[in-house]
This record gives sequence, C-alpha cells and structure tokens, in this order.
Amino acid sequence: MESSPRRETVDRWNAQTKQLQTAVSNVEKHFGELCQIFAAYVRKTARLRDKADLLVNEINAYAATETPHLKLGLMNFADEFAKLQDYRQAEVERLEAKVVEPLKAYGTIVKMKRDDLKATFTARNREAKQLTQLERTRQRNPSDRHVIAETELQRAAMDASRTSRHLEETINNFERQKMKDIKTIFSEFITIEMLFHGKALEVYTAAYQNIQNIDEDEDLEVFRNSLYAPDYSSRLDIVRANSKSPLQRSLSAKCVSGTGQVSTCRLRKDQQADDDEDEELDVTEEENFLK
Repeated sequence: MESSPRRETVDRWNAQTKQLQTAVSNVEKHFGELCQIFAAYVRKTARLRDKADLLVNEINAYAATETPHLKLGLMNFADEFAKLQDYRQAEVERLEAKVVEPLKAYGTIVKMKRDDLKATFTARNREAKQLTQLERTRQRNPSDRHVIAETELQRAAMDASRTSRHLEETINNFERQKMKDIKTIFSEFITIEMLFHGKALEVYTAAYQNIQNIDEDEDLEVFRNSLYAPDYSSRLDIVRANSKSPLQRSLSAKCVSGTGQVSTCRLRKDQQADDDEDEELDVTEEENFLK
C-alpha cells in the first residue's frame, strides 16, 4: 500500500513524457514538411513572376510592329500586366517573411524544446531514483522511521511533484504556442493571398478593357490601305504614314497628292520636252532652207 502513490507518480510521469515526446516529434515532422512545401510555393510564384516579365517584353516587341489601335491596346495590356508583377513581387517577399521564416524557426524551437525536455527528464529520473531508494530504506528499517531521513522522503516526493507540474506546464505551453503560431502563420498566408488576388482582379479588369477597346475596323482599314499602296510600302510604313501630323500630311499632299497628279506632272514635263524638240527642228529646217 505504501508504494501505491509512488507507482502512480511514476506512471503519470511516463504518460506525460510519452505525450510530450509525441507532440514534439509531430511538430518537428509536419512543420518541416509545411516549411519545405511553402518555400517551394514561394519559389514557383517567383518563377511565375519572371516568366510574366518575359511575356511583357515580348508583347511590347510585337505591339511595335502592329497597326495603331492594336499597338495601343497591346501596350496598355502589357503595362497593366507589368504592374501585376510588382504586386506578385510583394506577395513573394511577404510570404517569405510571414510564412516561410516562422515555419523555419520551428526547427530551432523544437531543438530547444528537446533540450528542455532532456533536462526535465534527467531531473525527474534522479528524483524518482532517490524516491525509490528512500522508500526501500524505510521498508528495511521500519523501526527507525523517525531516525532515517523521513523528511528526505517527503522532500523527494515534493520535488517529484514539482517536476511533474513543470512537465505539465511545458506540455501546455508548447501546445498553446504551437496553436497560436499556426493561427498566425495561416492567417498571414490567407491575408497575403487575398491582397494579391484583390489587386490582380483590379489589374486584370483594366487589362481586359484595354483589349476590348481595340478598334478592329479602323485597323482593318489601315491594313487594307497597305495592300493597295502604289509603292508597295511595308505595313509599318503605312502605319507611320497614318500617324503623321496634319501639317506633315498637308506638306506631303502639296508635293504628291495622288497618282493622278503625279501622272499629270510627268505628262506636262514630257509635253514641254516635245515642244523644245519641235522648236529645234524648225530652226534647223529654216537654216537649211536659207542655204
């Protein structure tokens, strides 16, 4: 009957030890996996940002070769898409600071908790051993209960109880901090993603409107004009010609206003040359006649 309280104490210690070791091992395993996967998620997001930057450059390069309205629409789209990558960069930086780093820090936290547990277990085993020795001494010398260190037995029992309470507090604090950190980390992740996707919705809305604003009929007319150009100019030359200022177009019109006028000028010059040749022939014939 005397050993029953001691046995209960040892059993309680063993159960607490197993529970805490399981909790620490569980966190070490799953937090490590979460950290690796979140880190990969951030790297993928950063690579997506890089690919989007390449896409922006290519869209701008292509837009420079197109007709006016299509060119403007594509360039505006590229501007909006580039703006989105600035938001994506902010998303990457925030995820790294608010999600990946706290999870990575749990590697150190788990190591410290294991060291703390090791010290607690060492103290508990020492006290349990002392308690067992005192109990055996009392059983071997029942008549000397007041002579042997009865107070030592009580002190050892108190120390063991204190260690047990410390172990319980360690378990509770570890679980409480773990749950608090989980809530914080995942709340930060959700907030960061919501901010990015909210901004993305705004940017994509503007980008969609820029594409819809492209005037197909106007650009098609420019394209058709380029097909029937008298000098078979390239489409880019036609686009540039259509984008000239009114003054430049007025000056050009005075010099060459159309095919008909160019032909008329050329006919006038040819007629003048024929008249000059006729005059020369008349003078020659008159000189020959006089002779």
